[in-house]
Amino acid sequence: MIDTKTSPLNRAAEAVARSTPSRLVKRVTGLSDRMVAWLFIGPTMVLLLAINIFPLFWAIGLSFTNYRANRPNEPVESVGLRNYERILTDPDIWIAMQTTANFVFWTILLQTVIGFGLAYLIDRKFRGHAFWTTIILVPMMLSPAVVGNFWRFLYEPQIGLFAYAVSFVSGIPPTEIEMLSNVSLAPWSIIIVDTWMWSPYVMLICLAGLRSIPDYIYEAAEVDRASPIRQFLSITLPMALPFIMLAILFRGIENFKMFDMVNLLTGGGPGSTTEVASITLKREAFEKWRTGYSSAFAIILFVAVFGLANIYVKALNRVKQR
Repeated sequence: MIDTKTSPLNRAAEAVARSTPSRLVKRVTGLSDRMVAWLFIGPTMVLLLAINIFPLFWAIGLSFTNYRANRPNEPVESVGLRNYERILTDPDIWIAMQTTANFVFWTILLQTVIGFGLAYLIDRKFRGHAFWTTIILVPMMLSPAVVGNFWRFLYEPQIGLFAYAVSFVSGIPPTEIEMLSNVSLAPWSIIIVDTWMWSPYVMLICLAGLRSIPDYIYEAAEVDRASPIRQFLSITLPMALPFIMLAILFRGIENFKMFDMVNLLTGGGPGSTTEVASITLKREAFEKWRTGYSSAFAIILFVAVFGLANIYVKALNRVKQR
């Protein structure tokens, strides 16, 4: 019989294990496994703290002052909670928050419905489903700058294909379909673009949820003569619900701080129709140079998103435990 402990394959595996970076560091320095782990992850943690934590505390400190970045030599005065009070009582800020909430609601609703619908169709594994899955994923692989400029061209009333497509369906002349300069249509122009770009992302998460459902559950339902609608309502939807909620969480956080698409397509216009919270923050920080005021606004947005996300995660955990 071959001794597995001294076989060439086993000796090679032990040599590879002994030659891993952590083992080499441990042999050279004589440190424990915990110390070696901290040695490897320590530099990364320091870098993350320097990039994320330090600016956060710096912004918190600036939010209690009247500091202006374009006047660094002027004396900085502490204003206490005055910046926060002005923000929470400013009607323009509340209009921007209402606009943001409107964008978040409609984009999440459309992306969830379309994304789950696409995932449900792809999960059927029809002929060529791999090819169509790749095609569907193309929008989310593009840069937001590319997508914004591409759709800005499509929305042009003179030469844009979108205007001609709507004109063909509705009979309205293409020159009258001004998506980006019309007060009523401008918000929907951004919602359409964001939905087109990020519905595939929701589809991927939902598809993972659908693929995780065991086949034997559907087989048992067919034995019990459950209709396809009954199977969908009793098996597919409940078991995929945690993944749907996870997709909503991710897209909700991203859409709450939506900036690139709005800035490229409308810049917050016409007027302030599409001025979401991130656009208002940019104006206060880099156009009016009210650094302390904009820092307070950024902290309020952070607390709002963090608080809502925590509440939502608790609801998600309850759904997963059922």
